[in-house]
Amino acid sequence: MKYVVVLGDGMADEPLEALGGKTPLAYAVTPCMDELAAVSEMGMAHTIPEGMSPGSDTANLAVMGYDPKQYYTGRSPLEALSIGVDMKETDVAIRCNLVTLSREEGPYEARTMVDHSSGEISTEDAAVLLDAVRKELETEGYRFYVGTSYRHCLIWSRGQVTPLTPPHDILERKVADYLPSDPHLRRMQERSYEILSAHPLNRERVARGENPANSLWFWGAGTRPALDSFEGKYGKRGVMISAVDLLKGIAVGAGLTNVTVEGANGGLHTNYEGKAQAAVDALIEKGYDFAYIHVEAPDEMGHQGSAQRKIQAIQYLDARVIRPVKEGLERAGEDFRMLIMPDHPTPVRIRTHTADPVPYLLYDSTKKESHTWTYCEAEAAGSGRVFSRGYELMAYLLR
Repeated sequence: MKYVVVLGDGMADEPLEALGGKTPLAYAVTPCMDELAAVSEMGMAHTIPEGMSPGSDTANLAVMGYDPKQYYTGRSPLEALSIGVDMKETDVAIRCNLVTLSREEGPYEARTMVDHSSGEISTEDAAVLLDAVRKELETEGYRFYVGTSYRHCLIWSRGQVTPLTPPHDILERKVADYLPSDPHLRRMQERSYEILSAHPLNRERVARGENPANSLWFWGAGTRPALDSFEGKYGKRGVMISAVDLLKGIAVGAGLTNVTVEGANGGLHTNYEGKAQAAVDALIEKGYDFAYIHVEAPDEMGHQGSAQRKIQAIQYLDARVIRPVKEGLERAGEDFRMLIMPDHPTPVRIRTHTADPVPYLLYDSTKKESHTWTYCEAEAAGSGRVFSRGYELMAYLLR
């Protein structure tokens, strides 16, 4: 038996008037997921424990079978694992976004958070800009590390885990009320705006009509994580297929093998087919038991507030990941169980995450059920099946 998780990050949503009262998931044309739903178990899972922030960090830990209340030490430390940072016990890792702030005259605190991702800036451009910041701001106590796209890392030696606000939570708001309370972190953000606003690369981006990556934004602070081995916990050898440093870091901590897919970038136009083929190859050719396929695009489109692009991302997931994985395993004659779900909702109305439960679909090629439902939030909620502790769903998949 082979086991697959297909994780559509932020795929769940709210009913939208513009979509006739449907969610993007319900509105999207998803023939493969709907075919599977008709012969599968569906239900709802609470992936965000009460009192915890609804982030992809806590939610994906839960989907991976790790109780966030036990294992979570912060988001950035998990990302630091993925880029090879050897954290000390006294280090604090902080996520360092390259963001777009409004460009009117006035003090830094008067600016508005325009874009948490600087137009999904490429890793190559981001590295150039981060290097400019590093030359002026990096010291023995504060070291910067390049991640992927807009997502980077600051290691604060002998630092403190201080409350910091995710930039995607304050889109279109003035930043004044959300600046770091630590004076040095605040000064670094302010100085980064001066450095980056004047950088030739950002001037070129503005000339092309692109959002400039004109400021650092710190959030997601935490200490070195310690996850139990996935194979030791569940008895399965697994791979992680994701373009996102957070998921790669979870994989490193859990002892999963990270599979790099060329052209996978965490955006709407990622290499979907490459991810699907990598999963089939790992399971069939390389003998792994378990594959976790993470697709970031629905979440990014939710943060952009675009229902139509979110629908497109969901349709790509259905046609270009789920169907080829299903058909690849069937051609190989493998029995398999496939879990399809989001980690959390990212409603386009509010452009950030919520802690609401998410719909799951669990298909077993050896035990087909019979239903008239399709895969969406309302149908899954109507099934009556609920995992109040979402981290228990992994053991249920692998039973």
